[in-house]
Amino acid sequence: MINEVAENKEIAQQYKELLRISYRRLTNSDKKLIRLAFDVAVDAHKDQRRKSGEPYILHPISVAKIVADEIGLDSTSIASALLHDVIEDSKYTIKDIKIKFGNSVSKIVHGLTKISNLKKDKYDSLQAENFRKMLLTLNDDVRVIIIKIADRLHNMKTLDSLPKHKKEKIASETLFIYAPLAHRIGLYNIKSELEDLGLKYTDIRRYNQIKNKIEKSKERQDHYIKKFSLMVRRTLNKEDFKYDIIGRSKSIYSIHSKMETQSIPYESVFDKFAIRIIYDSDIANEKFIAWKIYSIVTDHFTPNPTRLRDWITAPKSTGYEALHITVSGPENQWVEVQIRSKRMNEIAEKGYAAHYKYKQKNKKDIGIESWLDRLQELLKSNSVDAIDFVDDFKLSLYSEEIFVFTPNGDLISMRKGSTALDFAFNIHTEIGVKTRGIRVNQKLVPLSSVLSSGDQVEIITSDAAKPNINWLNFVVTSKARSKIKSSLNEQKKVTANYGEEILKRKLKHLKIKLNEKVAELMIKHFKLRTSLDLFYLVGIGSIDNEKIRDFSSNYNNKFISFFKNKLKYDSLRINKKANNESNKLVFGNEQQSLIYNLSSCCNPIPGDPVFGFITVSEGVKVHKKGCSNAMSMQSKYAYRIIAAKWITSVSDTFVSNIKITGIDNIGLVNEVTRVISNIMNVDIFKINFIANDGIFEGNVGVKVSNKTIVNKAIKKIEKIKGIEKVTRE
Repeated sequence: MINEVAENKEIAQQYKELLRISYRRLTNSDKKLIRLAFDVAVDAHKDQRRKSGEPYILHPISVAKIVADEIGLDSTSIASALLHDVIEDSKYTIKDIKIKFGNSVSKIVHGLTKISNLKKDKYDSLQAENFRKMLLTLNDDVRVIIIKIADRLHNMKTLDSLPKHKKEKIASETLFIYAPLAHRIGLYNIKSELEDLGLKYTDIRRYNQIKNKIEKSKERQDHYIKKFSLMVRRTLNKEDFKYDIIGRSKSIYSIHSKMETQSIPYESVFDKFAIRIIYDSDIANEKFIAWKIYSIVTDHFTPNPTRLRDWITAPKSTGYEALHITVSGPENQWVEVQIRSKRMNEIAEKGYAAHYKYKQKNKKDIGIESWLDRLQELLKSNSVDAIDFVDDFKLSLYSEEIFVFTPNGDLISMRKGSTALDFAFNIHTEIGVKTRGIRVNQKLVPLSSVLSSGDQVEIITSDAAKPNINWLNFVVTSKARSKIKSSLNEQKKVTANYGEEILKRKLKHLKIKLNEKVAELMIKHFKLRTSLDLFYLVGIGSIDNEKIRDFSSNYNNKFISFFKNKLKYDSLRINKKANNESNKLVFGNEQQSLIYNLSSCCNPIPGDPVFGFITVSEGVKVHKKGCSNAMSMQSKYAYRIIAAKWITSVSDTFVSNIKITGIDNIGLVNEVTRVISNIMNVDIFKINFIANDGIFEGNVGVKVSNKTIVNKAIKKIEKIKGIEKVTRE
């Protein structure tokens, strides 16, 4: 039974909390704006409830609190957050919002409504093209995306009321897109929250393991931070600095990522927390004090010279500024020390919003704005495939940066790993497509040369130059790739028009009229994707007279075509029957038997948590839930994911690969093979060991019936003297 009095009290309490957070820095007109937005939101959502059963109005209030407190945005943003679902869920229109709140709020609310409507496709999934359209709202106001990230954070915090498959879909989508997007906008705290919650709903077992270990080690960590602080405080105090020293654990997801990428246990992750020294300073002395503190810390502790990160001299494009050093601290433990001013710390905590505030005061340029401009140019280009765009965009979100110079001495920020040709397209598309050669530090270099920070780059252009297909192998940035593809497509269209005319004449000679149906049959015959590919291959002569006559023969002999198709159908039916007779997996809630293949990217075996992915041409592919491609598939193609369950008999065998590293000893290979051979139901079918300077790497391919047997083999191998690490690939 609903207790309206208790609910109204809770709504009032949450609203008061929002006011307490935001009123400290708002004018009277700001307060009136927020109050009006709250009243409209309450009226719009008065009869609505969330899946959990609570009043819906609590959701926009919570999003507004995140916007106000964790991000620190203005009253316009807070009001927009309160109103972000009003148009979608009530009688209010965008015109009503504009009349009541003005242009700024209505523009943001309209952008948020467009994003919400994108998800209402027939698959209820965030598709690649929809994501591209969502990012186009950045053109309206970057606050649209920031509020959307806050909305996603609150939704992630309240996922428990949803069914398991929806939790996994939303969590995968969050890890794939929203967490990297928060990172790129500089919302590092929110990024960490999104990642931790994403891991919680995609791998609860791993999440709880790491969480419990962090909590158990907290007392030891606090003691370590205190010990470190005592050793540097005396010297810092002598300099009369105003500062704080705090310690912060790395996020659960960050530790998980290190364990995954390095194939190491929790205990082997050496930098599980960082120490921050946050000092008070005016802007004129910020850099001087930072390096002074650096000098004091490195006087006490030996620094790792390869781990110095100077983001004060050259800030990240997100606006992030700090000095990061890794030192050998007390007890010879490696520890990361981050040195930042209070201003830098606020930017690190609140990202774009804080940077924007300081820019207003200091008229400094913000790197993120140039990134947003480049993103807009890419978004508006239809020359890049939507799926490629999402993949390239995700890479650009997390990428580190380098800084290179033009011949005039201008400093250009680029993604780490960028090539000389990427630089040309970064300067201007027209320069990129006309690139004839490139000089780096006054030396002529290949177009594919990877740039480093500090390089000076000069582009040599020619009107006769034009991109070729190999250029796609020379670039890593989305902008360069899309512009090269666009230029190649233009060239391809010209050749295809020529090829279409040739094909018409040749088919006419064979008494076949080229129409849509014939073109479709030819595309299937030559295993192509589009008519453009067909005409282009005719234009360049790859599909010659002999191949066209071969198609004509099949086209005219309809009886043979029918007979071939019947044989193909009968073969498929027999294969399906044979597969079902020895079926090892069932799919969906009804536990259906379907034709499937085990994916080679993760080699799932019985006992592994798995799912089915419906491919376009290869039927159902089965992947491990922890597969490196799983997050991408869940995010982009959730409607093609189906649940899968093992029902394996003991006689079934599956391929698995065991990777072994360690110190090379005489007889080690014999010992490894002996240990594996002694385990029941394990068959070694492949073994490969390479030794180099006393270290070896080995791969052992085994056939087993389930995951338990593989794990047993791994544990026994780990006990062999000289073995450093054993993992299953």
